[in-house]
Amino acid sequence: MRTLVFRWIVSALVILALPHLMDGVEVESFGAALAAAAVLGFLNTLVRPLLILLTLPLTLITLGIFLLILNGLMFYWAGALVTGLHLASFGTAFLGSLLLSVANWIFELNFESRGGKRVIVMRQTQTGGDGRKTRDLK
Repeated sequence: MRTLVFRWIVSALVILALPHLMDGVEVESFGAALAAAAVLGFLNTLVRPLLILLTLPLTLITLGIFLLILNGLMFYWAGALVTGLHLASFGTAFLGSLLLSVANWIFELNFESRGGKRVIVMRQTQTGGDGRKTRDLK
């Protein structure tokens, strides 16, 4: 639950930063950015899987690149549903969704823990009369 809230806040902060990074995006307040992140999460959870299924042949033909278009479409629809987020065009939504995806990817790489624990396994090698043996140290 904590990770979900943290991811929601990170997405809202990225949406809030988009007007400073590119033209054609306007965010009125932090509340609007939080609402946009929530609507985007809702659309990505419920609508995006259906669209992926419906556009599967096109996705396969383009080797998955069409999924980027679907990401842009989800962001464009979020901008249409949230009154405090204004996007100038679909191209703006597409670029904004790319920036948002990269930011969320960096967040997942650096800050998200797997199950609350990180385990580092170190291997110690020992050689004996019967060959090489290893054991795990935790």
